[in-house]
Amino acid sequence: MQLQEILYGAAITKLVGTTNLDVNALVFDSRKVAQGDVFFAIKGTLSDGHDYIASTISAGASVIICEQMPGTLETEITYIQVENSAVALGIMAANFYHNPSSKLQLIGITGTNGKTTIATLLFKLFRELGYKVGLISTVQNHINDDIIPATHTTPNPLALNGLLNDMVNAGCSYCFMEVSSHAVVQHRIEGLIFAGGVFSNITHDHLDFHGTFDHYIKAKKSFFDRLPKSAFALTNADDKNGMVMLQNTRASKKSYALKQLADFKARIIENSFSGLNLDVDGTDVFFKLVGSFNAYNLLAAYGTALLLEQDRLAVLTALSTLTGAEGRFEYVTSNQNIIGIVDYAHTPDAVQNVLSTIQNIRKGTEQVITIIGCGGDRDKTKRPIMAQVACDWSDKVILTSDNPRTENPQAIIEDMEKGVSPTNKRKTISILDRKEAIKTACHLAKPGDIILLAGKGHEKYQEINGVRHHFDDKEVLTEQLNLLS
Repeated sequence: MQLQEILYGAAITKLVGTTNLDVNALVFDSRKVAQGDVFFAIKGTLSDGHDYIASTISAGASVIICEQMPGTLETEITYIQVENSAVALGIMAANFYHNPSSKLQLIGITGTNGKTTIATLLFKLFRELGYKVGLISTVQNHINDDIIPATHTTPNPLALNGLLNDMVNAGCSYCFMEVSSHAVVQHRIEGLIFAGGVFSNITHDHLDFHGTFDHYIKAKKSFFDRLPKSAFALTNADDKNGMVMLQNTRASKKSYALKQLADFKARIIENSFSGLNLDVDGTDVFFKLVGSFNAYNLLAAYGTALLLEQDRLAVLTALSTLTGAEGRFEYVTSNQNIIGIVDYAHTPDAVQNVLSTIQNIRKGTEQVITIIGCGGDRDKTKRPIMAQVACDWSDKVILTSDNPRTENPQAIIEDMEKGVSPTNKRKTISILDRKEAIKTACHLAKPGDIILLAGKGHEKYQEINGVRHHFDDKEVLTEQLNLLS
């Protein structure tokens, strides 16, 4: 493809060389540069791509996109100075793949909790309605029935546009995509054209990256600020920051709620381990998902489908048959009548949502035993809060290791223990080994008790010092419960 075609829409401040040349590929990793490539010098948190310009030219790069021109310019190289190399990468990646987001209906889902479930429900729903559909999510990416492993909640611009292009080539009419706050701030969604945006909720998370809760809110809000006038913006009116998301958007403003007046309204009739009975805009429907938090997720999916001009009764009928995303309130039972629940909850609010759902369903005589840890190299401020929430809503709590990454797992547990009040210490124990913690919970449980295993959900690994070891919460919990039989 010609360089001048790829540059369309990029804000260029200085150009040295010609744009009348063919380019091989767009690259932002200096180690992957080959002959005829365009290299983007991006300033990252750990390294600066500008430091590798000379080495990429030696490797064959013919075009350099940068924010500062090098001191010495090679005569055969085209240098393009831009205000922000990451923004330029998003725009140029979209052009390189012929702007695939304009050729399907791309819906972005953002929020602290619920993104994966809403995106997955929408993917499954539109497949049930007969469409060819793509999914980009934390758990896995889909092009119709083909599964592509997910490495990030929102991929980098090159991977993202490549994936969208594959969806277009596969005949997809829709793509439902999780949009993380990191992706917004790091400009991974630059150049994409969204047909709609959905907001689930916002609670305490990712402050290690954003610094303050206000910055975190602004990151989420900026996604809606950028939506085009032709798009819709659907928000959770029951979340105290829900309407903030719509303040400056040009998109058509819509809302959903269980408690407030909204465009799409539902009321919980009954909530049990077998599912949810909801009144949705006056229609009584039973769904397979459990918990009030899933009532919001179902309502978000329902509202999105109607905004995409789908038949209301067909949508409700299809939604009533669906299960949620892997690792979201998944439960297993044993011959001892012990219920085990595996959930991805890894924020204070998510943990409270799951535990409050359990409390609302339980008969009152059974114990709730919670196994919980916190990830390493992530927001440390939420650790004591998560432990406190677990203790306040459980009969017994086991603090254990999650994905310690490069941190000392014992130090992470000690951070969590700071949130355990003196009155809660009697029902709390700390077990470093996650498998041993699960085994202990199973032995503590009596018939009828409920074990919540929180934090990792769908993940099939435990990351320790940069190495991912196989570890599947559901697999281990099922194995330990079966050993009790």
